[in-house]
Amino acid sequence: MTDQGAFVSALLDPHQACPADLRSWNGSDPTPRFAVHRNNIVVSLVDALAEQFPVTLELVGAEFFRAMAQAFVQQHPPRTRIIAFIGAPFADFIASFAPAASVPYLADVARLEMTRIEACHAADADTLTSDAIERVMADPQQLALVAVMFHPSVYLLSSPHAIFSLWAAHQGALDIADVDPDIAQHVLVFRDGLDVQALQITFGAYGFLTRLRSGDTLAEAAGAAVDTDASFDLPGAIALLLRHPLVTGMEPLP
Repeated sequence: MTDQGAFVSALLDPHQACPADLRSWNGSDPTPRFAVHRNNIVVSLVDALAEQFPVTLELVGAEFFRAMAQAFVQQHPPRTRIIAFIGAPFADFIASFAPAASVPYLADVARLEMTRIEACHAADADTLTSDAIERVMADPQQLALVAVMFHPSVYLLSSPHAIFSLWAAHQGALDIADVDPDIAQHVLVFRDGLDVQALQITFGAYGFLTRLRSGDTLAEAAGAAVDTDASFDLPGAIALLLRHPLVTGMEPLP
């Protein structure tokens, strides 16, 4: 019986020979059939990645992307039956993929695209209304005590590159010629109903929300944001919590 690990390894690597102990039902040479099966598997996985990372593909072109995706598939065979998640390690792979070094923002753009997929498939949870959040914030004493719980679909990304603008340009929202990829950007990703949203946020808002997610109270998170960004706009950051379905709970710390 063919070892499963060896079979998978040979299936994804065209340089490996057909497993020696593989047998066909009629006793014929299995090598040609194995080659067809191998090609179909690799092509289908590369096609899936192309669908999941359309902006990443457009930034480097189909030929380069498919070669990179094939190398990824060979080094990172799927570890999940859920096709949407096979690209989870793709951004880290791109960051270490030498031929992509000339496109330094590529890995972070791929990370944004994968984050949107993860947000799409995140668990459901009820979120607080803006009125409920405002009632908590109306008491100044609560600000030093209350911690914020976020919806499972909420993600925060920070990059030294203009990942949001690059992504938005490929949605037709911006002209790619006007985008300076070397400008740092920060992104809030979340699901609103059935739609996944991506919003560019300030560095201060990114720090504020990140500290809230780590368990800081509202007052602690605001103080830390001011320390790292003197221009931090607290009302603007609070407005994010009020306008979008991000918060599932606000409770005093024990």
